[in-house]
Amino acid sequence: MQDIRNILDFQQSLPPAARIATATGTGIDTVNYNSIAAVFEMGAITDGTHTPVLQESDDNSTFTPVAAANMTGTLSNMVANSVQKVGYLGVKRYLRASFTIAGATTGAVSSAVIIGGDCRRQPV
Repeated sequence: MQDIRNILDFQQSLPPAARIATATGTGIDTVNYNSIAAVFEMGAITDGTHTPVLQESDDNSTFTPVAAANMTGTLSNMVANSVQKVGYLGVKRYLRASFTIAGATTGAVSSAVIIGGDCRRQPV
């Protein structure tokens, strides 16, 4: 069995928190990664819609949503106690996760990480 701990890098973009409004994560520098995935996690949902969004940037300042053509997999409204993942095929240096939240008064706990693989420098 191979050890993946030293070949994958996990960077938290959105820490676990109860959210009732749209939340934007920290930009992650992907310069050391040859392959990238984003993982969105949702706990129990009490109300509202919680839609994950992957965003990209050249400068870690101006972010735009990643086009469907630059992702493997799709993102949709989260359901309670679930995980969604997408791969990133784009060329921008920075990625961040966000949740678009509507109609929530008590909300849900959510989080997101960016996973870098096939790293240029190992171990990570």
